[in-house]
Amino acid sequence: MATLILQGAALTQDAAAQIANSLQGFIDWRNKFAIISTDKECDVDVLETLREQHLFDINCLPDAFDVSAVGLLVTDMDSTLITIECIDEIADFMNLKPQVAAITESAMRGEIDFETSLRQRVSLLKGLDVTVLERVYDERLKLSPGAEVMVSSLKSSGIKLALVSGGFTFFTDRLKQRLNLDFSQANRLAEHDGKLTGEVEGDICGAQTKADFLLDCCEQIGIRPEQTIAVGDGANDLLMMQPAGLSVAYHAKPTVQQQADTVINHNGLDAILGLLQLEYN
Repeated sequence: MATLILQGAALTQDAAAQIANSLQGFIDWRNKFAIISTDKECDVDVLETLREQHLFDINCLPDAFDVSAVGLLVTDMDSTLITIECIDEIADFMNLKPQVAAITESAMRGEIDFETSLRQRVSLLKGLDVTVLERVYDERLKLSPGAEVMVSSLKSSGIKLALVSGGFTFFTDRLKQRLNLDFSQANRLAEHDGKLTGEVEGDICGAQTKADFLLDCCEQIGIRPEQTIAVGDGANDLLMMQPAGLSVAYHAKPTVQQQADTVINHNGLDAILGLLQLEYN
């Protein structure tokens, strides 16, 4: 039996009924989402056709995914948990945002190696006063829609939360404390005499590091990788998504949408609660 989750502002009872009828399934209406259960297999082509026809999210949960067993959600930071790419906003204080943003975009699409791209971008920040980081956090960083609802609801359900980023610890550390997250990992910007040196301290937190981080968190809390949800938007999130029980492409680049189990394009992060069939306001 396949389970589809429908959610979004444009979702109507008529639209849901049409989809249920086409799949010979039945609907279970909840407060913020609808669940369609069907004996038919979840065909990828059929799913894509439905998505093209409707302006709400339609997702089919993997057969092996047990929503009741989830113990951990691991999320990317930039353009996922938050609305901005921090390094692009930092670069804006040096009038270099277009150049840095172009490299960021290419890396997120998977066109260039992430580690190389990060070193290129960070090198352009050499000499910038470190106080700019605080200004980016205070003036430009905003949580993605639904982030706080998602975090509070997951925590109430006993699910641990982890933040991992190819960005910087300056931001992940603050977000971890602000949202009371359980784990975090990112890159550390090197500085000297109050200025950025244009380098990253230690090994870069790239695609493989993100995947290892998910597995390390699982080991620490004593769960299996299939009991996790991995959320991201860029190509450097794909390795992290592979061992997870459910991968979520959040307003993601095409290559990520093609490979993730589920796709959120019409909702905020609170839609993850719908995927878990958790009621929320």
